Amino acid sequence: MYFEMNLRLMQKEIYMTRREIGNSDLAITPIGIGAWAMGGGQWEWSWGPQNDDDSQAAIYQGLNRGLNWIDTAAVYGLGHSETVVGRALKGMVDRPYVFTKCSLIWDDSGQISHNLQRHSIHREVEASLKRLSLEQIDLYQIHWPAWKGAPESASPGSIEEAVGALTELQQQGKIRYIGVSNFDTAQLKRALAVAPISSLQPPYSLLERSAEKSVLPFAQANQVGVIVYSPMYSGLLSGAVTEERIARLAEDDWRKRNPNFQQPLLSQNLRLVETLRNIGSAHGLSAGEVAIAWTLRNPAVTGAIVGVRTPTQVNGIIGAATLRLSGEELFEIERGLALEAA
Repeated sequence: MYFEMNLRLMQKEIYMTRREIGNSDLAITPIGIGAWAMGGGQWEWSWGPQNDDDSQAAIYQGLNRGLNWIDTAAVYGLGHSETVVGRALKGMVDRPYVFTKCSLIWDDSGQISHNLQRHSIHREVEASLKRLSLEQIDLYQIHWPAWKGAPESASPGSIEEAVGALTELQQQGKIRYIGVSNFDTAQLKRALAVAPISSLQPPYSLLERSAEKSVLPFAQANQVGVIVYSPMYSGLLSGAVTEERIARLAEDDWRKRNPNFQQPLLSQNLRLVETLRNIGSAHGLSAGEVAIAWTLRNPAVTGAIVGVRTPTQVNGIIGAATLRLSGEELFEIERGLALEAA
């Protein structure tokens, strides 16, 4: 099999400038391998069925092309994504950085709930270490401060208790650095009052820019690294999405419930993709690579998580790591956004 023949990584094809995440010594490539979809189907936030061999092959292709970090979470596939990542990295001497997340747990029926209590997080890290076949996680992140729009008081525990638990795990050597995901500025301030926070992981793309208002400037001012997720808005800006393809999405693919993948917004979004495609063609790159590079041009952003499911998809995003958009190209993109909103 592909992944069996690639345990020793081939020579890197692209040199990428690396950036340290916040207060850590984790020097990461501009883009990293996102493993959300590698969790497969049969859970609430699935991307539909996924072949594990394809997942592992995609991981190896990303590493072969020079990427040096993988981002996953315990809840992706209810533990399955972490298991796939662990299998891929087993026996690898020079492994990439591995980032994962806690706070979302599930019961035997697959029902997901949210928990920030110390004892729950300690249980979670042990389970993640086992699935990943690791002795230490490089970056361990609180996945959500609350769940499904509920108030924080609806979850057991608190941000302060959770960060305190991560500090204990750091002292025990089970995690190297502490990160948070989906936190707003006030929540990030609370976390920082308990312990140094190395990273923030917000959604950020041309179609989701709310982080620009407050959280990105705050993170930059407080030396918190930022690794954004969904820079292609879950594939919508990749250049590969069409109305027909969306119609063929699996019924358990969460994107079928997202308004941006439905009319009338879909047609507007696909017109923006044409703008990105035209810019990309001048560089021999895809619309998706332009969309990712647009997020990386923000000085607050350390890196971008890009989900991949096959080796071919890796080849379609790798150019974003070295693309530097010109002022004229950035203006053209903003004009495309203005026309979309009109």
